[in-house]
Amino acid sequence: MLALDHIVIAAPSLAEGTARVRDQTGIDMPKGGEHPLMGTHNHLVRMGVDEFLEVIAVNPGAPAPQRPRWFNLDQPVQHPRLSHWVVRCTDMAATRPLFPDTHGPAIPVTRGDLRWLLTVPEDGSLPLDGVAPSLIDWQTAPLPPTRMPGADAALTALDLYHPQAKTLAHWLEPLLPDPRISYHTGPVGIKAQLTVRGCSVTLR
Repeated sequence: MLALDHIVIAAPSLAEGTARVRDQTGIDMPKGGEHPLMGTHNHLVRMGVDEFLEVIAVNPGAPAPQRPRWFNLDQPVQHPRLSHWVVRCTDMAATRPLFPDTHGPAIPVTRGDLRWLLTVPEDGSLPLDGVAPSLIDWQTAPLPPTRMPGADAALTALDLYHPQAKTLAHWLEPLLPDPRISYHTGPVGIKAQLTVRGCSVTLR
């Protein structure tokens, strides 16, 4: 069984991404770290017990990576937006075959003392334009999202929009029967509903 791990804001810079989150939700996001393998860096904040929100951007101070960056970040990001989401498993070898080949291989990634496996297409693209999730298997205990600073926030709904939404739902719902997640046929987009300090806010 899969679990929702995190949602991802892609941004032209971390300053612009965190400002967008602050404007839409009132959350000030703590700094995360750098990803030398991909030439990116991030800010992170925990939502609920073991889920989190990530803002990620190209790190202008890092050397260009030897491969395409993940999350389609080699393509210029025009403005911060909720662009992707990631689901968690506990056995990548057993779970990866349940995902389409277009999700790419599970690659090992490190950041400081953190270790994980993440599916990344060879060209760095986002599955179904970001509406289909990537798959992560944390190799560090305790579960890293539980160790992140929190913001008295929780994800209450995740709305996924895509012309192939019915196909996505048919494949994914049996693996991830999360009532907060809904699938809608239409132009590509992701919308998250959060509660922050008891108030309902929308993140796009």
